Amino acid sequence: MTPGTIVVALGGNAVAPPGERPTIANQFRHTRASLGPIVDLARDGWRITLVHGNGPQVGDELARNELAADQIEPLPLGVLVAATAGWMGYMIQQSLQNALARAGVARQVVTLISQTLCDPQDPNLRIPTKPIGHALDAARVARLRARGVPVKEQEPGRWRRVTPSPRPMAVVERDMIGHLIAAGHIVVTCGGGGPPVYDDPELRLEGIDAVVDKDRVAAILGREIAADVLLILTNVDAVYRGYGTPRQQAIRRLTLAQADHLLAGNELGTGSMRPKVEAASAFVRAGGRRAVIAQLSQGLAALAGDAGTTISGEGEPA
Repeated sequence: MTPGTIVVALGGNAVAPPGERPTIANQFRHTRASLGPIVDLARDGWRITLVHGNGPQVGDELARNELAADQIEPLPLGVLVAATAGWMGYMIQQSLQNALARAGVARQVVTLISQTLCDPQDPNLRIPTKPIGHALDAARVARLRARGVPVKEQEPGRWRRVTPSPRPMAVVERDMIGHLIAAGHIVVTCGGGGPPVYDDPELRLEGIDAVVDKDRVAAILGREIAADVLLILTNVDAVYRGYGTPRQQAIRRLTLAQADHLLAGNELGTGSMRPKVEAASAFVRAGGRRAVIAQLSQGLAALAGDAGTTISGEGEPA
């Protein structure tokens, strides 16, 4: 398709996969390996914004703060979201700039720490649901529970810490992001969904100790900068009906009506694919040409319609 403006959403698990020690060396290695599709998009002339998750990383930062709490004042979760957006942005920016130089693509990469506007009365702030950090062993689960920290069993025997996740409403720095993209720069922003904030009548912007879903924020940013495409890169090769069951079936194309029908049922379960489909549908409904959900290694093929799942409006070719 003709290059336009694209928002690429990259999961935090892509650079810190389950079952591997999340050392900084390993995370740099996975980051470098994940950026091939972005280099190809840049070479083809796409205007690119890269949004990344931080679930494993912000959970680790929280644990580090708690372990050192008797030595130095801990930082609140909202500040840690900004902190991970900074160092992960540095990691992605450096790795991508190097990859572009090797490929002979004359594009500049910049990281912008953005804030995500939320409703301070959002009921989701009272219900911890979003997993952060890595899987916990039984001893760690017991210690967290003893301190009143919420944990959840995601699948049999796999427990993770959970935190509130309010619905995003807007990206505060959207105009600046738009200016940078229009100038041809590749912008790494909304890291970890961006630190959530609310608008106080007297103090103006104030932080919230929570984590926002990065796919939903990517969809909102896409709407605000008039992006043509939202590309959500994950560790599953497509959206599936009955995922994880003997009757699972990949879905390659969905209209908005079909996506709504899928979301209204139980086919997607309660896993991480549901918010991805919700975000993709919201982006298309707000005027985006199409949204694509695909495995990281198949991103370009999915963008061409040869892999992944494409969601489009009724009048758009899938």
